[in-house]
Amino acid sequence: MLADFLADHPAADGTQRRRATAINAVHTRAGLPAPGRAETIRQLLGTARADRLARVGERVAQVVPRLPVTGWPGGLFGRRDALLLTLASAGLGFEQIARVCRSDITVEGNALVVRMGESWIRIPPSGTNPTGVYTNWMEVLGFLDRYPSTQLLACRLDKGADLSAFAASARRDERPLLTPIDRWGHTPFDPTPLTGHSVAALVRAHLAGEAPVHKRPLTRRFTTRSRENARVPDLVDDELDQGYYERGISARRDAHTHLEDVTEILDGIEDEADKLLADLLAILDRTESD
Repeated sequence: MLADFLADHPAADGTQRRRATAINAVHTRAGLPAPGRAETIRQLLGTARADRLARVGERVAQVVPRLPVTGWPGGLFGRRDALLLTLASAGLGFEQIARVCRSDITVEGNALVVRMGESWIRIPPSGTNPTGVYTNWMEVLGFLDRYPSTQLLACRLDKGADLSAFAASARRDERPLLTPIDRWGHTPFDPTPLTGHSVAALVRAHLAGEAPVHKRPLTRRFTTRSRENARVPDLVDDELDQGYYERGISARRDAHTHLEDVTEILDGIEDEADKLLADLLAILDRTESD
């Protein structure tokens, strides 16, 4: 492995980066994945990047345990955003996170392994439980795969029901792993991923402690008391004009008389359209023959 080679041959950062670049070039020419592009190597070659990710990881370890996994719609947002933050703390870029598909993540022991193009990123436990965070979100996806109903999911999360049985049944396909959620808790029916801009905004909001609080949307509920207290509209006793019905019957009779030729007119228009189409086809045939 490149990491072992760099560890066995210590040198200045610039020298190590040049070595990695040369090794990448050889692998690329041979049609193989460039090992120097792996996140582990990037952190080894960039002290500043490693320090920044360490600080992000410490902050994520504080934020993720406080995100809700039950309640509606907070539990839905909390499960998604916890996974989003976990991926960001591992060094994935915002656009990379937006492109992650369901089939790109696997669980190996207590670590997550994320496929990024031709390379893989391993996310071991470090202040958070990455496999637990991932499973929480897959429970939601598995439930929606089987029961595509926001209302049913809301009832389950509100009651704190156990959704663990649905994680294994979630489809691991090419659909996006992380999707938008509107304020009512609806996810898009079509496989629409989050954008890199949205991922960046969510990550920064959580790390800054400014993430929105997702409260239950207001719904109109009609109870017995509300019906009893409802204002009864005043009844107005208006007497209709005696010619009301006669005028209505007359209007319908006139409409029937004036529109009786509509069918013939439409048939004529259709015949003209057929003739035009036939003429156009004839012209095209002559053009191709020439």
